[in-house]
Amino acid sequence: MPGKPHKSGFAALVGRPNAGKSTLLNALVGEHIAAVSAKPQTTRRSIRGIITRPEGQVVFVDTPGIHKPGYTLNRRMMGLVADALAQVDVVLLLRDVTTTFGSGDRFTLDLVKRAAKPTFLILNKIDRLKDKSALLPIIEHYSREYDFIEVIPLSALKGDNLELLVERLIELLPEGERLYDEEIFTDEIERNIAAELVREKILEATQQEIPFATAVRTEKWEETDDATEIHCVIYVERDSQKPIIIGRAGQMLKEIGSRARRDIEKMLGRHVRLHLFVRVQDQWRD
Repeated sequence: MPGKPHKSGFAALVGRPNAGKSTLLNALVGEHIAAVSAKPQTTRRSIRGIITRPEGQVVFVDTPGIHKPGYTLNRRMMGLVADALAQVDVVLLLRDVTTTFGSGDRFTLDLVKRAAKPTFLILNKIDRLKDKSALLPIIEHYSREYDFIEVIPLSALKGDNLELLVERLIELLPEGERLYDEEIFTDEIERNIAAELVREKILEATQQEIPFATAVRTEKWEETDDATEIHCVIYVERDSQKPIIIGRAGQMLKEIGSRARRDIEKMLGRHVRLHLFVRVQDQWRD
């Protein structure tokens, strides 16, 4: 008796800023590949995470949080969302159940409706709800708006219902061979992940405009016998922002580097020497 056909395909993670898309992606693949922060607009580009099971392979595409674009950077971010919606097989619409429905949720829902793809409604952060009956009006509201394949409440942070989501996705994906080798969990190159991890620590450590006015690029990556030597440049927009990132006697930059180095070492499984430099590039977001 022949076995079940193998499935493979792409699933886009879409939603408002802070819906938990990157946290969910990291939890699904079991690796820290996407920057996570409580600040909005953390994700600036599409990042792919890959899950492989005997019965199928899912390639998750994490997208920037859907918001009204201002800078050229933000318009490009929204272009990535549109591209993902057009190209994937399945859409996962993430909704933070601790927030109320607003104009941003309406805009996000309308984008998903126009894409007209098979869509799961993912109700995230259920671990924060004392009364799970609060999910019912959210489910009723969204179900009136669109014919979702399924509604799955979960907690990306706690890991609740993640396997259920993977099972349902594989069932829905088209028949096909693996798109990536089974040991691969992302198609991101390590130098890009390292830059993302440095930017994540900047988001954690700084306030107000600084997190959004910074970008990180890995400029040098060298493997030696005893360590990986990494040089990352942190870009800011104005001269006044540079001393904030560096901090008094270099303490802020040292703390950012120390935190990022620990995560990069965990990813690489070896000792890392991380060097951070701060440069001013006027209006880099445009």
